[in-house]
Amino acid sequence: MTHDGTEYLTTNVSAHLRMWAARTPARVAVRGSDGSEVSFGELERRVDAVAHGLLAMGFVPGDRACLFVPASAELILLTHAMLRAGIQPVLIDPGMGRKSLLSCVRRTAPRGLIGVPRAHLARALFPGAFRSVELSVIVGARFFGRAQPLARLERFGYRQGPFDFATGGVESAEDEAAVLFTSGSTGPPKGVLYRHRNFLAQLTHLRRLLELEAGEVDVACFPLFALFDNALGMTSVFPDMDFSHPARCDPAKIVAAIESSRASTTFGSPAIWKRVAPWMQERDRRFSSLRRIAIAGAPVPPALIEELLELLGDGGDVVTPYGATEALPVSSIRGSELAGELRARIEGGYGTCVGRPAPGIEVALIEIGDEPISAWSESLRVPTGSPGEVCVRGDVVTTEYLGEDGATRAAKIPSADGLWHRMGDIGRLDLTGRLWLLGRKSHRIVTDHGTLFPLPTENIISTMEGVRRAALVGRGKRGHEEPVLVIEPEPRSDRAVLEARLHSHRTDLAPLAEVRGVRFKRSFPVDVRHNAKIRREDLKRWVESKPR
Repeated sequence: MTHDGTEYLTTNVSAHLRMWAARTPARVAVRGSDGSEVSFGELERRVDAVAHGLLAMGFVPGDRACLFVPASAELILLTHAMLRAGIQPVLIDPGMGRKSLLSCVRRTAPRGLIGVPRAHLARALFPGAFRSVELSVIVGARFFGRAQPLARLERFGYRQGPFDFATGGVESAEDEAAVLFTSGSTGPPKGVLYRHRNFLAQLTHLRRLLELEAGEVDVACFPLFALFDNALGMTSVFPDMDFSHPARCDPAKIVAAIESSRASTTFGSPAIWKRVAPWMQERDRRFSSLRRIAIAGAPVPPALIEELLELLGDGGDVVTPYGATEALPVSSIRGSELAGELRARIEGGYGTCVGRPAPGIEVALIEIGDEPISAWSESLRVPTGSPGEVCVRGDVVTTEYLGEDGATRAAKIPSADGLWHRMGDIGRLDLTGRLWLLGRKSHRIVTDHGTLFPLPTENIISTMEGVRRAALVGRGKRGHEEPVLVIEPEPRSDRAVLEARLHSHRTDLAPLAEVRGVRFKRSFPVDVRHNAKIRREDLKRWVESKPR
């Protein structure tokens, strides 16, 4: 048996960390927002120690434990230690709100709780949601009830030496690895069950799709993506920001993190770059080392991509991967591809282009429907160019939602050649194989005269001067909805001028002919994870509360 973990590279994603620690022990693995640094060698030793400590305190392989730790070296440390020990981290976005968070905990029934003092306080205040918890670890404090301090586990584990992967009980890449909850931006949050093969597949596809290389430095504006950095031999740098509210980030601090670390890549929500781009432009600045900006979480306006390209040096690019918690990545498109004709088609109302499928990922568009599909049939496919529900198949596709058989049946289609996942998006494929999104299936507007999809209209209206965002929602019951256009104006824009501009375009912009009303709202409700996806159900209720 070797000690660098290479025999487990196809079984446990944490083995990749050990491999890089053996190759480059002195390289910085994680840099915190406070400037503190942890090398690959030190991180690997700490991961081994914590894995030993977790099993010694009573956890057994197969247990689940909620992990509530902010973006930091401790988040990376604990995630790898748990994966290595065969303990499944349950990751729930605390920004989703107390009611939803407690519901997620209750439905998961974790045996453990690992987190900062606030997480343990929540357990004390709401014991019913945490009634399944038997073991607890506190991070960042010495005492809290019966919780074991993380530092104590580390001290014990250091005396045990290197951790044997076989001890963690992960025997196959098919073994369950973690539970990641969706953000709940388009419905109740659901726990997505990940297997080790899903993480390993994501590692491979993200490396190829984004052309990531060992030794790169990533400013991780989305903490979950940082979990892949060290397994790829890359350095994670956490900027000084509130990760629960990316739309409130201080652009100066994002830029400072990138420049001071000489970062080559960064990953974050569109909400971040909508703040960073104008800040850089106002100061006539460009990035000195950044080669790649990856943006995900919501459709990205071509105008923003073009602005960001101007901030990068020669050879730099903006990448917008498409996917979901249940299947990621599915496809990707580069900013350099979006110039010219593609941008004109997006802003002209054809949809939002998310590129061609990633290698090894199959995309199919099927007839739009809301009922479960018990078995795959090629007859489900719609003709090229026609709108259909986006389905994907490949090794990144997860198999189920934890404890939610109905949701699993609604989202998965069994087939002889592998499971299909229904993305919940409506799109179409063009003749070159590019995928164009038209909107979420649940957001389609079914009127007395037909079905409308929101993104094409919104992409047209959002290019108009004075419009920050636009959303097309349906007023009334499905089947008899009236399309209503809601506009979030730019600050200090003149509403009367906007209304006149919209009225003047009603004849030359075909989508406006379908609209039965226009509403203005100072700010749109958005999702808690990326602060970029519009919460259309909330907008629909707001529209229906207003007099006609």
